[in-house]
Amino acid sequence: MKFEQFHIEGKEIRFGLLETIMDHHHFIREGAWDYERATYDMKYEKQSTGETFYLRLPVYAIEGQIEDRHAVVKMLTPILGKHYYPHGVEYDEVFPEEIVRDCERRLKALAETLEVKPLA
Repeated sequence: MKFEQFHIEGKEIRFGLLETIMDHHHFIREGAWDYERATYDMKYEKQSTGETFYLRLPVYAIEGQIEDRHAVVKMLTPILGKHYYPHGVEYDEVFPEEIVRDCERRLKALAETLEVKPLA
C-alpha cells in the first residue's frame, strides 16, 4: 500500500539531517542500506494474529554516498507491507485499519517536520 497523499516522495535532504528526523519519528534504518540506497522502517506487530507489518520509507543518494552526513538523498513514496516468513514482504495486501490509521498519523507528523526543516 502506497501513501502518496503526504507528498514526501521527491523531497531532497541531507543524509545527516534525515537521520536525526527519522530517529525522532522512531523510524529505524539498521542494516537496510548500501552506498546508494537506504530504507527506514517502522515495525508493527499485531499481537492477536502474530502478523508483522512494515511501514517503509526508501531513499537514494543523489549526491555522495549513504553514511556521509553531507550526502543528499531523495525520498521515495512511503509503502506499507506485510511480512511473510521466510519469503519476505508483500505490498499488495489488505491491511488492518488500525495499522493504516497509525501509518497515516505518523506520516503526517513526518511530513510536517520535513516542511519546517531546510531540506538541502
